[in-house]
Amino acid sequence: MQILHVIGSLDPAQGGPSSVAVAITGAQILRGDSVTVLSQAESDLARAEAGLTKASAGIPGFERVQRCTVPAITGKLAMLWPKPDATVRQLVRAADVLHIHGAWEPVLAQAAQAAAELGKPTVLTPHGMLDTWALARKPLKKKIALNLAYGRMIRGAGAIQALSEHERECIVAGKFNRRTEIVPNGVFLEQIDPLPARGAFRAAHPELGQDPYVLFLARLHPGKGLSIIAEAVAEALRSYPALRWVVAGPDHGAQQALVLQLARLGIAERVHLVGPIYDRAKFAAMVDAACFMLPSEHEGFSMSIVEAMACGVPVIISPECHFSQLAASDAGLIVPRTGAANAQALISVLRNPHEAATRASRARRLVEERYTWSAVASQLGALYKSLAAGRARPT
Repeated sequence: MQILHVIGSLDPAQGGPSSVAVAITGAQILRGDSVTVLSQAESDLARAEAGLTKASAGIPGFERVQRCTVPAITGKLAMLWPKPDATVRQLVRAADVLHIHGAWEPVLAQAAQAAAELGKPTVLTPHGMLDTWALARKPLKKKIALNLAYGRMIRGAGAIQALSEHERECIVAGKFNRRTEIVPNGVFLEQIDPLPARGAFRAAHPELGQDPYVLFLARLHPGKGLSIIAEAVAEALRSYPALRWVVAGPDHGAQQALVLQLARLGIAERVHLVGPIYDRAKFAAMVDAACFMLPSEHEGFSMSIVEAMACGVPVIISPECHFSQLAASDAGLIVPRTGAANAQALISVLRNPHEAATRASRARRLVEERYTWSAVASQLGALYKSLAAGRARPT
């Protein structure tokens, strides 16, 4: 099958959707599909390519994915009524199915318009951007967009891929599309296994010594709950003075406030901001961690959570991460977004390592059963075929 994926950016610094696009395209190549990714040209090409090279290292099949870019659309009117250019139209014409990632980038609406004109089936994965929480951010701008090209793109998709039951409920409640299928994201176990040897991350960061550490691995964004973890770590340090906190990820506006908070709490010397880490270094950080924490304000589907589960590290997350399977399988802790609640959960993990390890083992089994990219690619393949069978092929 000829599959065209369209995404605003493949730069891993832009967050989860780019990582998902890299992984699923690799999995589809391994299934024997022909895959192309269309994105907008990067403003800082060298930095974006360097990040993509690191992030895609070890992703099976991605080196055989074809990539194409088009210039970014600028200007308010152009963004509201983006028209497909010749390159976009040519790529859509050659595809059997179009898979759109996101909701608000002009290139997405361009490709959707071309697909509508050429009679090509379309799957749209909003990556949480149509959730009630997300739509409440800049609501007027999004309301206008939904009444123009972006609304046509969403309503005109043959199906919407929801990453969780919560996302499906939001899409149904918003009456965005008549067909919504839950297909979660996953991991490549062959990329993770064998797990890095314990101590590898510590060897690369000797300042950690043998002290237990909490790991945060995501964008440093105000909505990710960094201030909550800071409060929890400060509280836990009273009982476990050797505790450290490793903060890994690109800064998306929260680092300065975090640094100031750490100074106020008097725990700056116990916290290590290591910047973004990728591939095996990421998994090494997880293997050595005492636990992974993400008290996020909102997640469509966190890749970091599933990767931590696959690495066998105890996981503490918020209800707003929308990963209820973790609690249903007693495979991790889901606690309210307060410093006190997270401190209590963290202390519980440190105080009961055997119990925490048992939960982590259940989490690994859950990943093996439900969250692998090969399973995701199979589910999407079936969805593509069902849509293609119901569409008249263009002459």
